[in-house]
Amino acid sequence: MDFFSKDTRSALEAIDLAQWIAFAPVVFQASLALRDLGILEKVAESKSKGLTLEEIESKTKLPHYGVRVLVEAGLGIGLLLRNDGKYTITKTGLFLMNDAMTRVNMDFTQDVCYEGMFTLKDSILKEKSTGLSVFGSWKTVYEALAHLPKQAQKSWFAFDHFYSDGSFPQVMPLIFKDKPKRIFDIGGNTGKFTLQCVGYDPDVKNTIFDLPGQLNMAKQNVDAAGFGNRVDYHEINILDKNQKLPKGADVIWMSQFLDCFSEEEIVSILERCHEALDANGKVYIMETFWDRQRFKTAAFSLQMTSLYFTNIANGNSQMYDSAVFNKLIDKAGFKIVSETDEVGISHTLQVCMKK
Repeated sequence: MDFFSKDTRSALEAIDLAQWIAFAPVVFQASLALRDLGILEKVAESKSKGLTLEEIESKTKLPHYGVRVLVEAGLGIGLLLRNDGKYTITKTGLFLMNDAMTRVNMDFTQDVCYEGMFTLKDSILKEKSTGLSVFGSWKTVYEALAHLPKQAQKSWFAFDHFYSDGSFPQVMPLIFKDKPKRIFDIGGNTGKFTLQCVGYDPDVKNTIFDLPGQLNMAKQNVDAAGFGNRVDYHEINILDKNQKLPKGADVIWMSQFLDCFSEEEIVSILERCHEALDANGKVYIMETFWDRQRFKTAAFSLQMTSLYFTNIANGNSQMYDSAVFNKLIDKAGFKIVSETDEVGISHTLQVCMKK
């Protein structure tokens, strides 16, 4: 990947981008309004025929002035076109309205990140997630998760699950080729990975490790699926170095988990995994590394997501450069025995064993 080694923009392209950055918060809110107020939907329904301003106003039941300023903004943003006084939707407008990934990203940005990001500079200077204060007095978003406002919680889980859920079926054959009997699912969240495992292999047993709020949600989901007899639950605050992992696992699984921690914390977690595993045990790590992406836009999305960790999640983690991350694996006493890129939408699967 060599997306970020050269400045390929002309001076005119560069100043255009600079203006986009200057108005980026306005662009985002205008685009969200065009989507959520139904303007893009009504214009899209007209197809190539298009709609006049008055027709959009009539179909959406919105005020004339509000429709006018939004559709004119939509022209500049690139969501709409205007010909002979009629508005039609662009390809970008259609993606903004219909693409599942775009919708998940926008909802996450609006409901979880937007208000808090006003304090990003403070987060950088203080090394604390100052933006999380918009939701209450929590140290990390993971402690707050079960208590977030419903819309924020919904958007958080939708964002988290969108990027991992499609990857789980792809990795099942890799994990189960060695017939593991007990899997530790660390940071198991709502239990989706564990449900994939117990559904894939009728003999495997899983233990989910997480905070109390997440374990309660996971247990409800596992019980509802009828697998309660093969799943155990272990309450743990993984940030507490004194809380050890039990022995007895063939596989330790961590998906989109270690990116939630600082470099020092990652080493601490992996060292406890090292202590818990026997000589033949394996650690499976599934992460989204920005430097391992096939497309520049994917790398950009991950770099921006890192700032959510800085400002909202905990103040000290990120979507890592794999070169930085791999040094932590080595420091904790593991070697990487295999790596698989392009798992699901954007993941790399690393299989690690003791040195």
